[in-house]
Amino acid sequence: MTVRGRLRVYLGAAPGVGKTFAMLGEGRRARDRGRDVVVGLVETHGRPKTAALLAGLEAVPRRELVHRGAAFTEMDVDAVLARRPKVALVDELAHTNVPGSRNAKRWQDVEELLDAGIDVVTTVNVQHLESLNDVVEEITGVPQRETVPDEVVRRADQIELVDMSPEALRRRMAHGNVYAPEKVDAALSNYFRVGNLTALRELALLWVAGRVDDQLDRYRAEHGIATTWEARERVVVALTGGPEGDTLIRRAARVTARTKGADLQAVHVTRGDGLIGGDPVHLARQRALVESLGGSYHQVVGDDVPRALLDFARGVNATQLVLGASRRGRLAQILFRGVGAETIARSGSIDVHMITHQQARRGLPRPGSRAALTRTRRVAGWATALAGMPALTAVVYPLRHLLALPGQILLFLLMVVIVALVGGMWPAITAAVLGFLLLNYFFTPPVDKLTVADPQNLLALFVYVLVAVLVSLVVDLAARRTREAAMAGADAEVLSTLAGHVLRGEAALPSLLARLRETYGLTSVTLLERRGPAAPDDRADPEAWRIVASAGGVPCTSPGVSDTDVVIDERLVLAVRGRLLGASDRRVLEAFAAETAVALRQRRLEEEAEQAKPLAEADRMRTALLAAVSHDLRTPLASAKAAVESLLSTDVTWSPSDEAELLETADESLVKLTRLVENLLDMSRLQAGVLGVVSQPVALAEVLPRAVEDPRVRIDVPDDLPEVNADPALLERVLANLVLNALRYSPDYVLLTASSHDNKVEIRVVDRGPGIPPEAHDQVFQPFQRLGDRDNHSGVGLGLALSRGLAEAMGGSLTPDETPGGGLTMTVTLPTAGLGPPSGRSPAG
Repeated sequence: MTVRGRLRVYLGAAPGVGKTFAMLGEGRRARDRGRDVVVGLVETHGRPKTAALLAGLEAVPRRELVHRGAAFTEMDVDAVLARRPKVALVDELAHTNVPGSRNAKRWQDVEELLDAGIDVVTTVNVQHLESLNDVVEEITGVPQRETVPDEVVRRADQIELVDMSPEALRRRMAHGNVYAPEKVDAALSNYFRVGNLTALRELALLWVAGRVDDQLDRYRAEHGIATTWEARERVVVALTGGPEGDTLIRRAARVTARTKGADLQAVHVTRGDGLIGGDPVHLARQRALVESLGGSYHQVVGDDVPRALLDFARGVNATQLVLGASRRGRLAQILFRGVGAETIARSGSIDVHMITHQQARRGLPRPGSRAALTRTRRVAGWATALAGMPALTAVVYPLRHLLALPGQILLFLLMVVIVALVGGMWPAITAAVLGFLLLNYFFTPPVDKLTVADPQNLLALFVYVLVAVLVSLVVDLAARRTREAAMAGADAEVLSTLAGHVLRGEAALPSLLARLRETYGLTSVTLLERRGPAAPDDRADPEAWRIVASAGGVPCTSPGVSDTDVVIDERLVLAVRGRLLGASDRRVLEAFAAETAVALRQRRLEEEAEQAKPLAEADRMRTALLAAVSHDLRTPLASAKAAVESLLSTDVTWSPSDEAELLETADESLVKLTRLVENLLDMSRLQAGVLGVVSQPVALAEVLPRAVEDPRVRIDVPDDLPEVNADPALLERVLANLVLNALRYSPDYVLLTASSHDNKVEIRVVDRGPGIPPEAHDQVFQPFQRLGDRDNHSGVGLGLALSRGLAEAMGGSLTPDETPGGGLTMTVTLPTAGLGPPSGRSPAG
């Protein structure tokens, strides 16, 4: 059986921190120790110091692949497996292989090497971890299409963080040790900003710290270590579900804040029978508070609360436990130690903080009484007790000579049990006392007197009463527990429905309120929010409340006009109308109320996020525009300025050919600058909806020669094409941008064709370049988008975005498609003359 190889991962926060350098250094050290080391694949990215470390290391030749007419190289997995080294160096674990490779992802290649018993040393950046992909995109604004599952990296035998401060990395960038000099300015202005690098560094540190925590927990579990290791401060706060929980959480948060990197966790212990628990409204609010403070909320089940608390605390390797002072009275604290005292006695090495609060020694809240039996059964029980005992006496009395006293007592005891089953405890106790008197008077010598001559008979009567009372208690308790269990089951079913309702994504406020109204058959359910600060007499004032959401009939305008209301917090109240809800239903109502508050917060966060999107988009565009100004505007300006200054210089005498070349350079630079400024201005007009469009019949034969001037463009357009309805100048701009973009990526030539059908003309710009993945077709039309962060220096990325906007402004469309055999085809569709928008100048918007 082949022993699986060991995986070592060098993790970095960003490109350029030195992961590949560290990997090659480890490979050279392993080779010097006598191990068989080969290079499966290493990307030097043109860095001379990295390339120097490759000298002397055996490299397995790469496999060549052709995709869409272009040649690529990938790691030859078969060649590495055939070579069977002890150690293989494989760079860029998250890399996506070229179609046609053995596996789709490089990490899958690495898994094959590991399964074959080959040790692998590899590298990966934190932005490529699947769980952090969206977080990194939100921070940097750059999507990462190449990702690796976290579990692949977590399974590594060793993970080493290659760390570097943002300032040091930017210095490396500025010195040309990471990217080529012409790419440095844009990189420093975009992805490699200090804020971005600091955030990525923190993500990497936290991810590795979590991996270290997992390793420590696994080690303690494997070695059966139950004591607390104070490797990291962890504070656990115990919540009872009472109002004092807010105070405890804030106090625990202050304790946590005193130590950098400390962890805050809150835990609530639920009784095993599920019949007694904390207030769901308080717990929901406290959970939100804990999470807002950066902590986590947990819930465990246990009848022994101190033991459950300490088991949880030791399980998470907690160092401190925060408890609230007891709410029980003095007498109760004298008779019983209580949870706090018991927890302190058993805590061992865990520090326990007892925090006082306003609810201390006020007594525990009394649970609402739940009658064990219905009113009908209780009435029937009393009737059976008061009528059944005399009736039984009338039946047994004629047979008193045939039955001894023990038999008579058993018959009366049977009647007590029947009464207990029918009516509960108090009717049964009454029947037992009445039976005692009847047995004493009619059946115990001397009869017809309330005296007992024989002490044994007296003992028998007292035992009868005692047994009857105990049986009544047991029967009543069983009935009470049965009813409570049934009610708890019904509550659980309703809460299960609520949980499923939320899990299915139906947590919108109207849907939740409608579900609550249906569950209890209410007339209306309304979520109210206080308009201003609380006032003593505002419960019945409609002006003091605002209806957030409602379901059913006429909504409640204030809590005072409702049949039942639940206070969620100081601003929110859930008011229901239709019938009074008893205490047994209030807990479920409170759970619904807590969920509606969560749904309201979620809805408002989504609204805030939607409102922030335009600002974020504007900020992204402004950042990209600044990057464009710093590079794309500066380059032609610098070229034109250098050419003009050279011509104006009196130190050098230029020949006519040199002067012509300098003038040509200045002219080309100014043309580029003019085109860039025009694109920026037109894009701003498009987004503002003020771009003027003059629609008129246009013949393509007139527009194409002006739009296409490069000899690498082949035009194949029929002579009998109908005229299109368009703005000639804008159409020329669209075609010029599309051709320029196609020439940038096409290795040989660009084909421009056109055809007519269904009263529309389609103009196609066809190239044989690398193409664009289908899932990224819409993405290329976003302003300042170049599909990747490796090359930010080929323009500001406005050409395609502007082209689509201009085509749509003329009543047409611009769509991308794959070129058969490889490449990209851009199709401009315009209406034929007479079918488009009316002629004349109009703003596009």
